Amino acid sequence: MTHVLVVNDEPTIIEIVRDYLVDAGYRVSSARSGEEALRLVRSVVPDLIVLDLGLPGVDGLDVARTVRRTSSVPIIVLTARSDETDRIVGLELGADDYMVKPFSPRELLARIRAVLRRSTSAADDVRPVVVGGLAVDPQQRSVEVDGHPTQLTATEFDLLARMASAPGRVFTRSQLMEVIHGVSVDAGARAIDAHVKNLRRKIEVEPHRPRRLLTVHGVGYRLVADA
Repeated sequence: MTHVLVVNDEPTIIEIVRDYLVDAGYRVSSARSGEEALRLVRSVVPDLIVLDLGLPGVDGLDVARTVRRTSSVPIIVLTARSDETDRIVGLELGADDYMVKPFSPRELLARIRAVLRRSTSAADDVRPVVVGGLAVDPQQRSVEVDGHPTQLTATEFDLLARMASAPGRVFTRSQLMEVIHGVSVDAGARAIDAHVKNLRRKIEVEPHRPRRLLTVHGVGYRLVADA
């Protein structure tokens, strides 16, 4: 049974989210502080985390940052922080999606299903590809960088796999948004920029001087065939 960890300091929200997820067939654990969330991440190893940012003690951004050091578990941020800067920071820390309160539990459930589907799906008709030292295997959803295994989030993997399928092709931000099925659309094109920034940290020797994943100014991004 898929296990979701709900992290929020508001008991009512935890109860609402838990009821919807349990009815949908998910197992649910909950935490009301950042410290408790980090303990549960280590002990129960959830399949997905629904994470508030405004937590007592260790806040949600620090929780996401700590989790991302060792895990690619999908994270959906659910928070009252609606400022675009907060959204981008959350995505840059590795969140797969971002929802603002007040929220629709039905929409949250749909987003959870979409992120989980992307994180576990395998493309039967797509073979592994090697592009400029990057080995991308869509069936195993695995990536090696110069022979070394590298952990990517579901969103990062989907974006890289799409660009690796057509090395040298320029993908617009709108086309890349379609790849992740509208996830994080509230943040607009900047959401793609945030995910690309994360990808560069993982696949580039010098992320601030990329040689593999290049920006095409005013258009989007392309993956170099022979970096």
